Amino acid sequence: MSLTFALDPAVTPALRDGVLDLWTDVSNAGGAVGFVAPVSRDEIRPDLVRHLAAMAEGRHRLLVGQDASGRVAATAFFAFNSHRLQTHWVMLYTVMVHPRHQGKGYGRDLLAAAADAARGFDGIEAIRLGCRGGLGLEHFYGSCGYKEVGRVPGAIRVAPGDDRDDITMLLPLV
Repeated sequence: MSLTFALDPAVTPALRDGVLDLWTDVSNAGGAVGFVAPVSRDEIRPDLVRHLAAMAEGRHRLLVGQDASGRVAATAFFAFNSHRLQTHWVMLYTVMVHPRHQGKGYGRDLLAAAADAARGFDGIEAIRLGCRGGLGLEHFYGSCGYKEVGRVPGAIRVAPGDDRDDITMLLPLV
């Protein structure tokens, strides 16, 4: 089975709760999506609300992958640049695949769907994303066509004494 992807789905209570559950489950499974386990839905909710507000304002767009049962299984948020010299690329945030679906190729499918969606955005020539070092994420993104274009050593403090590199990856679309 593969995922069904939708760009800019209607933000229903079920979708909102599905994204919140996904974000919580990914975080608690050790995913590098802005939190460190253990984390609760209540701790994640304010970040999701900020993403949803940015969507309502037209600054973010949401790509959702749903599994065969219709549950939210994957997400990626696009953030548009407001600076006039950087409007030719988008940032990809909160790239997640549910832990129950790891190893099925859904991460590659999500990134391919994100690239396809971004190619349809007026004037967008590249996707940029950041990832946390120490997990091999840069190798995964690299295998999907992204190139490492920057690294700040120790910029992410996961815990006292556990600093990770902040890695910037870029996927040219043209």
